Amino acid sequence: MSSKVFFSREITPEKVIEMYDALGITLPGKVAAKVHSGEKGNQNFLRPEFWKPVIDKVGGTVVECNTAYEGMRNSAKKHMELLSYHGWSKYFDVDIMDSEKPDLAVPVKGGKVLSENRLGRNIKKYDSMIVLSHFKGHPMGGYGGALKQLSIGCASSEGKSLIHSAGYTDDQNIVWKHTAPQDRFLEAMAEAASTVTEMFKDKIAYINIMCNLSVDCDCCAVAEDPCMKDIGILSSTDPVAVDQACLDLIYAAKDDPGQAHFLERLESRHGIHTVEAAEMLGIGSRDYELIEI
Repeated sequence: MSSKVFFSREITPEKVIEMYDALGITLPGKVAAKVHSGEKGNQNFLRPEFWKPVIDKVGGTVVECNTAYEGMRNSAKKHMELLSYHGWSKYFDVDIMDSEKPDLAVPVKGGKVLSENRLGRNIKKYDSMIVLSHFKGHPMGGYGGALKQLSIGCASSEGKSLIHSAGYTDDQNIVWKHTAPQDRFLEAMAEAASTVTEMFKDKIAYINIMCNLSVDCDCCAVAEDPCMKDIGILSSTDPVAVDQACLDLIYAAKDDPGQAHFLERLESRHGIHTVEAAEMLGIGSRDYELIEI
C-alpha cells in the first residue's frame, strides 16, 4: 500500500502547521521536536522562528544530541551555549538528550551492520515525536532528511561513532580513522533510524522543508550557498516516503540550473541507498501518493 505524502509549494511557518494538520493525527503526551540546531557559522539551517508555530502547536520540547566531531556541538556545555546563541532556548524548552550518561542502548532488529544503536537517554522521557527536517545535501550521506534526523540526529556521540564506523567503534576520538565503506555506513543509518521508529511506532510525524538547497549539511560550519531554488514543504507519517518524494522532486527540477550540482553530491555518495535500506527494514515505503495542497 502506498503512503500519503502531502506537498505544498508555499514555504511559510503558517503553511507548516497546515501540512501537519493534513496528516490527521494528534501527537500524544510529551512531544519531542527533533530539529537541527545548526553548527556555528552555518548560514542555511532553519531558524527557531520558522519552526516556532508548529512546535508551539504540538507543545514540543526541542531535542538534539551531541556530535562526534570538532565544533560547537560536541559537548553538552558548548551545545547548550550554541542553542542559546541561535535562539532555540529563547523560544522553547531544549533538551540535549545525551547530556548525561549512560546512553540508551537499543537492539537493532534485523540489523546486518549494527547489533545495537545508542540513543540519547532522555529520549525515554517522550511519548511522541515530530521530526522537523531541513532537506538538503550532505557531504557524507549525499542528502539529509527525515531518515538522517532519526538516525544520526537521535544517536548520542557514541551512537554516531557506531553508525559512521558501521559498528566498529563507539569512540569519537578514533572513529574518523575507521569510517565504513559507503553503503555499509548508509545501511547503518537506516538500521539506527529503525530503532527510533520502533520506539514511537505510530506516534511520530515528519515534515521536510525543501529550501536553502545546498549540497552541504547544516552541520557544516563552512557550507556552500544553496545551488537550487526552493521547492516546498512535504509532510507524512512515513519517513521513507517523505524522503523519497523529496528526492523525486529534485530529479523533476530539470529546469533548475543547480540540479546537476546537487545530483552529483547525491549520486556520488549513493544517497538513495539509505532509502532503499530503510524500506528493506520495514520502516516505510518508497511507493507513495503525492497530494498537493
